Amino acid sequence: MVIELNRDNFGEEVLKSKEPVLVDFWGPQCKPCLALMPVVEGLEQNYTGRLKITKVNAAENRMLCAKLRVLGLPTFLIYKDGIEMKRLVGENITREELIGAINAVVT
Repeated sequence: MVIELNRDNFGEEVLKSKEPVLVDFWGPQCKPCLALMPVVEGLEQNYTGRLKITKVNAAENRMLCAKLRVLGLPTFLIYKDGIEMKRLVGENITREELIGAINAVVT
């Protein structure tokens, strides 16, 4: 199940997570975000037990976005041991690019 994040649960779900975490920053008006949503949700099957998949609605969590320097959508952050390891930003992110970034972090 994809976990919805906000400023209240970000620390617990991401920074304190024992497994790597993919954070998908998206917006309801962002067409590239909506196009990638099925890809992100489909990752769960391939990374069960190896990657926690989370989402942040940027429109509802502006303070969290500002704190993490998320300036454009879509943005994907991959954390391991509470540290940001990878960041993908832009409307041209492909499924292959996202999976490659995940595989570089997930062991």
